[in-house]
Amino acid sequence: MRHKSAPPLKTIAYFSMEVGLESGIPTYGGGLGILAGDTLRSAADLGVSMVGVTLLHRSGYFRQHLDPGGNQTETPDLWNPEDILHPLEPKVAITIEDRQVRVRAWRYEIQGLSGHKVPVYFLDTALSENTPWDQTLTDHLYGGDSHHRLCQEVVLGMGGMAILSALGIKDRVIYHMNEGHSALLSLSLLESRLQGREGLIHTEADVEAVQRQCVFTTHTPVPAGHDQFPWELVKQVLGHDRAALLEATQCCVDMSLNMTYLALRFARYINGVAMRHGEISVGMFPGYPIDAITNGVHAVTWTSPPVADLFDRHIPEWRRDNFYLRYAVGVSLHEIQQAHAQAKQELLKEVDRRRGVHLSENVLTIGFARRATTYKRPDLLFSDLDRLRGLARQVGPIQVVFGGKAHPQDEGGKAMIRRVFQAAAALGDAMPVVYLENYDMSLGKIICAGVDLWLNTPQRPQEASGTSGMKAALNGVPSLSVLDGWWVEGHVEHVTGWSIGDNSESPAEPSQDAASLYDKLERVIIPLYYGKPEAYAKIRRSAIALNGSFFNTQRMVSQYVTNAYYPFQENSRN
Repeated sequence: MRHKSAPPLKTIAYFSMEVGLESGIPTYGGGLGILAGDTLRSAADLGVSMVGVTLLHRSGYFRQHLDPGGNQTETPDLWNPEDILHPLEPKVAITIEDRQVRVRAWRYEIQGLSGHKVPVYFLDTALSENTPWDQTLTDHLYGGDSHHRLCQEVVLGMGGMAILSALGIKDRVIYHMNEGHSALLSLSLLESRLQGREGLIHTEADVEAVQRQCVFTTHTPVPAGHDQFPWELVKQVLGHDRAALLEATQCCVDMSLNMTYLALRFARYINGVAMRHGEISVGMFPGYPIDAITNGVHAVTWTSPPVADLFDRHIPEWRRDNFYLRYAVGVSLHEIQQAHAQAKQELLKEVDRRRGVHLSENVLTIGFARRATTYKRPDLLFSDLDRLRGLARQVGPIQVVFGGKAHPQDEGGKAMIRRVFQAAAALGDAMPVVYLENYDMSLGKIICAGVDLWLNTPQRPQEASGTSGMKAALNGVPSLSVLDGWWVEGHVEHVTGWSIGDNSESPAEPSQDAASLYDKLERVIIPLYYGKPEAYAKIRRSAIALNGSFFNTQRMVSQYVTNAYYPFQENSRN
């Protein structure tokens, strides 16, 4: 008896409002976009049939300018898609506010280690057929008001679906919504099922059919981080028929369209981005089956050249299989110290080039470089300046490198940057503090690899995952971090780094976290760094072997393949 040949694997259409592919393509603002880029790179490495969909953002996120007082101003981060991307022929039309808006796509190709290619499609409305206002819809990442944002999300979700269809990518497709920005793609899927039916009447079977095609990853435990749009605005932008369909499918909550609830409603697989975040998400969205797949980073992208050379000599399989980084336990401490010293020299050269500040190679260098916003608390280190001066004078010298942008409308985040500048001025030569402006992928790689200690101080439990400490760990840089997000899983005290505070899920008082931070620096980390450099190097090595080998997107994408894209139950039915 002949067996049917196995059906071809589904294509994964990965939708994300931002994607970080390289510094010359400034279409990312922070961790969400970096994660998206790393996901697509690992899909290419693993040979996963995947395409990326995002917006072009012709004016980028923004270029950050900091004056001597730490006041941030912004200018557009202009770039020329024509220099990097390939324009595609199809143009599609979507309806926004009862008018036709034309969308085209540009293609970027990621080639994996095995030669497998993953295309990324950048959606663009800057076409002469569109009104001047519609042409701006794909200009700025996270710019404009709620009206502009909702129209952008129509372009991403519904325009992205139309572009994929025009490119012939519409059969056997799984749609992965990376955050809720693209959730309107589910409305396109539902509408395609209802074509030809009178009155767009749907059944629960129609909803289930859409669910079988959708995967949703939620990234924030902060309620304000979930896009919501007033119902009147939804009707204005989408039209009464589409708004009525959303309402009929129970996607209207408190007279608003919550994009997270829309994605939850139409996804068959839902996950948070760390084990603890998954637990928190279950509490935030009761009744939905929420799993957890902890984030990672693309190891080859984020490992500094000297450390990558070290791995190539001793663990040549690491690029193909990141889990081989476990064998870093057999690399000599001397060589690990040498590789890190080279990475540190590169960082100090960059600090000198950008700021004209000469930091010392022999001083414990702490790094903190993340999106500047209040819950990340970049100023927690400066809670007690007198104690810091005492630590630097009596226990051992410290220098700190900061980086990170605040959203142009985030006044709290901008105030945080000013407080870092104020602390730097107050500390002076007693403890040099440098803030590098215009943080991007290139600078992030240099900072993560070059510092001696990675500091992370989020207000618990508001860190969904975080990935900056993962990049540091790949380079043999241990973390000193609040036990939240990924660090709950990656932390082994005095082995991969150190904790700030305890493992409680409830928020701690800032004074308690600050006291814990100072105690670890004074009693453990500074004495170890200066008094027992070999012991500190062992912690570097453990960070690579335990954290670097696991917290990578190769492992993460493999989990998505197994649990979300091609689960066993589905394969058995096929």
